[in-house]
Amino acid sequence: QVQLVESGGGLAQAGGSLRLSCATSGRTFRNVVMGWFRQAPGKEREYVSAIRWSDGRTYYANFVKGRFTISRDNDKNTVYLQMNSLKPEDTAVYYCVGSHTSGPYDLRSTYNYWGQGTQVTVSS
Repeated sequence: QVQLVESGGGLAQAGGSLRLSCATSGRTFRNVVMGWFRQAPGKEREYVSAIRWSDGRTYYANFVKGRFTISRDNDKNTVYLQMNSLKPEDTAVYYCVGSHTSGPYDLRSTYNYWGQGTQVTVSS
């Protein structure tokens, strides 16, 4: 069984930064992909970013390019999302996701495993 546990959410001011962490336990995600989705109140859950575990190649939604950085620590089986230049519209619950198979990184159906989510709130 695989567990994904997020941490690092909280309150930030516009222009500030937060770093989310996602610790994995159980089967590791080597050679496949992990990432982040988010869901704001009243909106659909949307793709934010993904990282290919084997080589660290990264992918981003257009609205976070240049502001967010995804990374992973192989030894700790942990993926991170560094969020800079935060905006009020970044307010959402952020979910860590993982997949044992490759697929379109921006589709929810690609991912087998989801964390419980961590709240990020950005004040103006």
